[in-house]
Amino acid sequence: MEKKRRNLDDVSFDDDRQKGKGKRHHQKIKPYVVLQYLLKYTDEEHIVSAENIVEALRDEYGMDAEKRAIYSDIKEINTVALMIREECSITEAAEMLEEDKSNDLRMVVYDPHRKGFYVRERPFALDELRLLAECVYAAKFISENAAKRMIDSIGEFASEAQKETIQHDVYLVDRIKTNNAQVMLMIDEINKAIKGWRNEEGIRHKPCKISFHYLKYEINNLKTQVERRKGKPYIVSPYKLLISDGNYYLLAYNESRKKIYHYRIDRMRKVSLLEDEREGQEEYQKLDIRTYSQRLFGMYSGKKKFVTIRFIPLLLDTMVERFGTNAQYKIVDDRHYAVTAEVEISDLFYGWLLGFGKRVKIINPPEVVEEFKAYLVKMNSMYQ
Repeated sequence: MEKKRRNLDDVSFDDDRQKGKGKRHHQKIKPYVVLQYLLKYTDEEHIVSAENIVEALRDEYGMDAEKRAIYSDIKEINTVALMIREECSITEAAEMLEEDKSNDLRMVVYDPHRKGFYVRERPFALDELRLLAECVYAAKFISENAAKRMIDSIGEFASEAQKETIQHDVYLVDRIKTNNAQVMLMIDEINKAIKGWRNEEGIRHKPCKISFHYLKYEINNLKTQVERRKGKPYIVSPYKLLISDGNYYLLAYNESRKKIYHYRIDRMRKVSLLEDEREGQEEYQKLDIRTYSQRLFGMYSGKKKFVTIRFIPLLLDTMVERFGTNAQYKIVDDRHYAVTAEVEISDLFYGWLLGFGKRVKIINPPEVVEEFKAYLVKMNSMYQ
């Protein structure tokens, strides 16, 4: 690992201005630097000796230190860490560490078998950091670049070796990510509208309406979305943010339709706060969020098969959301498109198709067509 020396000579400390023979500079901050080095390079699988630390302080930071001073620094680190965690005095923390024969209270532990130190106590365990990183990367509403930056930030809670493991494990996962780099900024604006916000003059505003432009797919170019309603903005009253299947949704009251609707946030552009107060409070209070979410975002399970479905052009967005842009789409005739995708065949899948009535039709493979017919007969027999 290539090491870059940090120059502390320009840092001014009052104690360092005292001149005397044998004076070592920056000794008051040495325990802090030692802790940062330990946090970065050690964990239960990777230890460093006092000699390693002395060498790193000299070569990387330009600080003089002795081996015995390192032991003293680590003792101070453990004492302060315990004082903060237990909310006790420095004296009480020191006494607790003196009585701690099993090293359970120490943040930095010495391993006598490997003859080195490592940081045992961190804000998050490694498996927790992996889970956080995976959740970030699995979220479709977070762009690729934003996800990598966030995972890098999560990695700061781990050692360098653990950080590489987290990044390696997560980046191997193949996910379809949004290309909308503004998602996080839009979520921030929507939260302001939901909770209320202060303007530049410090005046507090009540929850307010927002405006935004909403995007859709077109059959001739599935890589670039275009604005719906010929660019006319949507104006809604936002109430709730929901996450389902890696997507972020906004529940909002549409005044023109007198109804609560959901909108994909990664499909939004140009979100703006409006001065108008939010409407639709009564409609939102009538809503059972759990039931609403289950109805909208139901999951399907069954045997996987490649199926071709014919549908009217109005349903293109719905099909792309359900099957993704990597499925095969084509124009059948002036009134129909078709999609071929791998789906999980089940009653829930057939029920999902029935929701579109005559606007969709399974055309291949023949065995799935026959299974769907049998499903319709079964459903019909229930009402005989």
